[in-house]
Amino acid sequence: MTEPVHAFAQSLPADALPAYIYDLAALREHARHTRSVLPDRVELYYAAKANPEQKILTALAAYVDGYEVSSGGELAHVSAALPDHPLAFGGPGKTPAEIEAALAAGVDRFHVESEHELRVLGYLAARSARGTDVTQGPVRVLLRFNLAWPSGLTPSVALAMGGGPSPFGLDPTQADAMMRQFTDSSHPALELLGVHAHLGSGLAAPEQLAVARSTVEWAEALFARHGVALREVNVGGGMHVDYTDPCARFDWTEFGAGLARVLAERPNLRIRIEPGRALTAYCGWYAAELLDVKTSHGKHFAVVRGGTHHLRTPAAKGHDQPCTVLPVEDWPHPWPRPVGGGESVTFVGQLCTPKDVLARNVRAPELRAGDRVAFAMAGAYAWNISHHEFLMHPAPEVHFLGG
Repeated sequence: MTEPVHAFAQSLPADALPAYIYDLAALREHARHTRSVLPDRVELYYAAKANPEQKILTALAAYVDGYEVSSGGELAHVSAALPDHPLAFGGPGKTPAEIEAALAAGVDRFHVESEHELRVLGYLAARSARGTDVTQGPVRVLLRFNLAWPSGLTPSVALAMGGGPSPFGLDPTQADAMMRQFTDSSHPALELLGVHAHLGSGLAAPEQLAVARSTVEWAEALFARHGVALREVNVGGGMHVDYTDPCARFDWTEFGAGLARVLAERPNLRIRIEPGRALTAYCGWYAAELLDVKTSHGKHFAVVRGGTHHLRTPAAKGHDQPCTVLPVEDWPHPWPRPVGGGESVTFVGQLCTPKDVLARNVRAPELRAGDRVAFAMAGAYAWNISHHEFLMHPAPEVHFLGG
């Protein structure tokens, strides 16, 4: 925990908890390092779905080349927050209205997920071009394919997006037919730049490099068969974030060096990556008040004000959120202060479900009601994916430090 977050979490009164606390200075430093070790021809886009808070987006602006959005809502939100920054529009199930909005916003790239989507985009892009007096270039497209894992690599990923039956991307058997729709000018308002592939989340740097090289080689072969220049390959995000060790980080230096070797063999190619969680997870904490400590059938429980309706990540990923107990000496109430703890404590929230578990097997021998608990690595896929209205508890406050 950074010192500013530690001090701020302890300074908050009990009625100001739970709260999200973001350290923007730490976020900027992490993003600066990430950008500094990536080669020039690697574009870094932030996947806004990880955490779309406006101050998070703004803090990243100096270090990223653009933002990846996956819905009309994200498109409108990020466009309003950062109107002059490039956007890539990805995700399955894009509606015609969303595509029209993206065309009107001048989206930098479209990641096409299906043949139907390509037809809709081609039609709407042509209609948009006819309906304006402004000379516009073609709409730039990447075809997303659900590719197989590289030979010899069978990673145990936290979240598989491809490599098998999946709603994401095109089946590789469609590749040649999709290419012909560009070589026969079926979509004159579209310009094919390359390929997009995102196979899974939770990959370490060597695995990410193997996927990147395999994807580039597959795309090269496809484009060469059709006599089309391959200019861009997007290898997605999914960089490993280790919730069991908040100090461990994805090896961006190794990854950058590996991508530099791939690019050295291909002087006309650009690679794009779209990390989300791996950029912002470390800058956020969820601070809560300890309401009660109790023992049930020999097991120790600590009940906090809040829960997985605010921080859904541990329930969604099936993990234990790393946490730190911050002692508070003051006890302002006339009734006795609950005290407990042990070698193995489970931290739970206020919801009427046994699934409201934030962390298990925490060594916390001295716990008191009124202490604070700060759950780390809450800067991504946390508040924004949580089921806020269940039991109608108040929403947490949100604080940004180092802004």
